[in-house]
Amino acid sequence: MSELMTVVEADKLYEGYGKTLERDHHGEYAAISKDGRVVVGKDDNEVVARAIRELGSGSFVLYRVGYEYVYKIRFVKCSSAATIPISR
Repeated sequence: MSELMTVVEADKLYEGYGKTLERDHHGEYAAISKDGRVVVGKDDNEVVARAIRELGSGSFVLYRVGYEYVYKIRFVKCSSAATIPISR
């Protein structure tokens, strides 16, 4: 499993990669990895499942684009467990 990020590190990821999504993807969900790869979509479950497949379990932070925090996350059943620190 990947090392967890601090809130400060996660916020820097949003500032660097999430802010640019606000104009075209406001209200959508974005999973952002430490290396700047991003998975974006309208459904939080779909974004988490895709991010686990594409970025790796436990290697990303989930945001709702343009919002201070994600108030609720519903997890889909998957073969791989995810550790998702939430920030903003």
